Amino acid sequence: MVRQGLARLAAGLGVILALWTPEARAETEVDLALVVAVDISFSMDTDEQALQREGFAEAFRSSLVHDAIRGGVLGKIAVAYMEWAGAADQKIIVPWTVLDSREGLMAFADKIASTPLSRAQRTSISGALDFSVKLLDESGVLATRRVIDVSGDGPNNQGRGVEEARGDAIAKGITVNGLPIMLRKPGYLDIPELDVYYKECVIGGQGAFMVPVRERDQFVSAIKTKILLEIADLMPPPPRIERIQNIPRANCFTGEMQWRERWNN
Repeated sequence: MVRQGLARLAAGLGVILALWTPEARAETEVDLALVVAVDISFSMDTDEQALQREGFAEAFRSSLVHDAIRGGVLGKIAVAYMEWAGAADQKIIVPWTVLDSREGLMAFADKIASTPLSRAQRTSISGALDFSVKLLDESGVLATRRVIDVSGDGPNNQGRGVEEARGDAIAKGITVNGLPIMLRKPGYLDIPELDVYYKECVIGGQGAFMVPVRERDQFVSAIKTKILLEIADLMPPPPRIERIQNIPRANCFTGEMQWRERWNN
C-alpha cells in the first residue's frame, strides 16, 4: 500500500511538472510594454491626424529607436497602437507586437501608416486610459515597465473623471506619458494651457513626462523624441524657460464644464 501511495504521488508530481513547462508559464519577457493611444476626435483635423500617423510611423522606422531597443536588457519591447475619441470609441489599429528586429519595426511602422484615417465624436481621455490598462493586462507579455503614451488636443469631456482613470492606472504600476497637441488658437472646446492640464490631470506614475507640440513643423520630431525617450527609459531635458510659477492648478473637469456650457446655451 505504501508503494502504491508513493507511485500515485510520483504520478501526480509528474503531471504537475508536465504542466509546469516554459510554454505554460510563458509570457514573453520584454523591456517595455507600450500602448500608443492616439486621439482621433473631430477636434483633430485631417492634416493633424496625418502628421500624427507620420510621426509615429517615422519613430518606429528610426535607427535611434532601433538602437534603443537593442540597448535594453532583453533587447525587445511590445507595442500596441490604438485610436480613441469618445468614451465608447476605442479601436486597436495594430495589436500587440513584439519588436526586436529592424524588419519587425519596419513592418509595424508600415501597418500604422497604411491604415485609413478615421474620426469620431467627443474626447474621453479617461476612456482611452481605461482601454489601455485593459490592453496591458491582456498583453501576454511580462514587461519590466508598462507605459501608456496618450496624445490629444483637448481635455476630457466624456466618461469618468480623468484623474480617477489615471489613479487606477498608476495603482497598477503603469506610467502615463502625454503628448498634448497645441497647434491652433484655443477654440470653444479647447483650452489655452493644455500642457498644464496634461501635467496636472493626465500624466503620472514613475518617470512620467510629456512632450508638448506647439507648431506643425515640430509634430513629427516631437513624436519621435517621445517614443525614443520611452523606449530608452529617459526623461526629456528641462525647458529652457521655466513656466511662470503663479499659473493656477488646472481644473481637471474643465472639458466637462465646457461641454455642459455649450449645450446649456
